[in-house]
Amino acid sequence: MIVLNVTYRCKPGMRDAYLARIVSEGIDAACRKEDGNMQYAYFLPFAGGDDLLLVEKWRDAEALKAHGTQPHYLRLGALKAEYVNETAIERFEA
Repeated sequence: MIVLNVTYRCKPGMRDAYLARIVSEGIDAACRKEDGNMQYAYFLPFAGGDDLLLVEKWRDAEALKAHGTQPHYLRLGALKAEYVNETAIERFEA
């Protein structure tokens, strides 16, 4: 299993709008339906701020690789350009 902790450092005041677009466009739901997806969940920091945490769990490297080719994944990249200043990814394998 591959676990990704993805921290989006959103542009000031844009975090909630970014998350709303992800949900309204069905990007999160589409990711959860992918073969090999075990978890795809967003979390807000307790202290507020502009960060957004995404925790992803994938069955294996092949499932994660396929995820990167999906239209909704590519759409997320376009949204990031509009709402996010920086993305930090931590990868773990279990």
